[in-house]
Amino acid sequence: MTPLLEGKNAIVYGAGGGIGRGVARTFAREGARVFLAGRSRAPLERLADAIADDGGRAELAVLDALDERAVEEHARNVAERAGSLDVSFNLVSRGDVQGAPLVDMSLADVLAPVTTGLQTNFITARAAARLMTAQGSGVILALTSGTSSAAASRMGGTGPADAATELLLRGLAAEAGPSGVRVVGIWTAGVPETFGLDDDANPARLQTGMSAEDIERILGPMTMLGHAPRLQDVADTATFLASDRAGSITGTIVNVTCGLVAP
Repeated sequence: MTPLLEGKNAIVYGAGGGIGRGVARTFAREGARVFLAGRSRAPLERLADAIADDGGRAELAVLDALDERAVEEHARNVAERAGSLDVSFNLVSRGDVQGAPLVDMSLADVLAPVTTGLQTNFITARAAARLMTAQGSGVILALTSGTSSAAASRMGGTGPADAATELLLRGLAAEAGPSGVRVVGIWTAGVPETFGLDDDANPARLQTGMSAEDIERILGPMTMLGHAPRLQDVADTATFLASDRAGSITGTIVNVTCGLVAP
């Protein structure tokens, strides 16, 4: 069977994080040439080596997704060297601060994920959309937690950040769709494998001090399936959505929360 992403060129922003690593390796296993982007070189190098060991193709670039010029130049360079930019996936950490009531939080902590998330998703999606509309095809993906649809307690600015990002995605889907570009979001939350990672710089994970086992024990009973979302499930879903087999899916959010969030 032909790999799902055979011949595709994909940029993964925030590739050094827990979900980024799982997605990038799965993209590569399914035939994509993966371009890893992030702010820290060491985790990107380890990931690129792991992909190469698996027989895949990966290149890395150290860049800040808040730097408009750097993102634009990198995306354009990928398209020129590889021949196209087919997939762009934003997995950049937003700086979510959680665990406290809203009335006890500072304005800065509530706004951090909103402003950072909206900026990085806009900057990376715009860079991709400009190239993809010109070539007449492409897929733009982003990740949120689904709290925009639920009255979640002690989640700080996560809900507003999710809502802003999802509205951005839907607007871009409507505008870029006639040019053959699909825009899709993914919901997931509390992926156990991403907790307890020594080199994971996501404050929302670091501040909990929880292990993968802790997350599974807490979230598992809260989901419809009786367990927390698996990293491979998230990566496999993203791979399918990035592939031509999902050619009619756009302007929506795919729920990979095991039923933790049920809108």
